Amino acid sequence: MLELLNITAFGAFHTLIAIVGVIAGFVALIAHREIRITSRSGAIFFWFTIGAAVTGLFIFRRGGFGAPHVLSVLTLLVLPLGWFAERRRSFGRLSVYVAALFNLTALFFHFIPAFVESLTRLPLGAPYAAGPEDPRLFGPIGTAFVLYLFAAIWQTLRIRGAARRSPSPGAGLA
Repeated sequence: MLELLNITAFGAFHTLIAIVGVIAGFVALIAHREIRITSRSGAIFFWFTIGAAVTGLFIFRRGGFGAPHVLSVLTLLVLPLGWFAERRRSFGRLSVYVAALFNLTALFFHFIPAFVESLTRLPLGAPYAAGPEDPRLFGPIGTAFVLYLFAAIWQTLRIRGAARRSPSPGAGLA
């Protein structure tokens, strides 16, 4: 099956790690209305997304270091910043916003290679896109980006509303 999809065992392992991370991210969003690393699903999202980003750095299907590797590096920057914001409050009053938005951004980052890799391989024999630069990919990735923007706005408004309803300063920001 891996041969049909033109994927290595390491690529399949990387994909499995990423899928677990994405599912955990959505579980966290549904259960907690945000991805909190302090929750079980948030911690799974965090560690499996780091695993996907690290393993992604060792995949060179399309040559040398390229855009997918840059996305891995960005993910490896965004997630620790979100962790510091959530756990250490390193951004002051903005920490709760930074944590929620950086974790959401890391979830969005999953969808770029997911669409590129899936749609350049499937359907078998006649893939939707000819390659990673195919303009047909702009639709699915653009749609994911618009959904990300709506989710980011929703997160921001939800957190702001919780802070306003809080009886004491900062109590609704945890």
